[in-house]
Amino acid sequence: MDLDDQLRHYFGTDDLAGMTSAGLAAGIERMQVAFGLEVDRPRRFALWALLHMLGAAPDLDVAFPDPADRDAARDFMDMIGD
Repeated sequence: MDLDDQLRHYFGTDDLAGMTSAGLAAGIERMQVAFGLEVDRPRRFALWALLHMLGAAPDLDVAFPDPADRDAARDFMDMIGD
């Protein structure tokens, strides 16, 4: 997954700083829908991580039924300083 490709796919741009709040909200909603439908674990984790960085990720117990995935998400949050 290339970050710029994902940003262009969900937000229509790879420059989030220049987006309107409505455009950002629409992109986040598209990502949340994609996250809910995604069955590939690595892709699902990547979507969750980007949603987390945007402040819109679901809680770990909702997002990841597998305890190992929740642990990986906690590790990710520790690495980025959350």
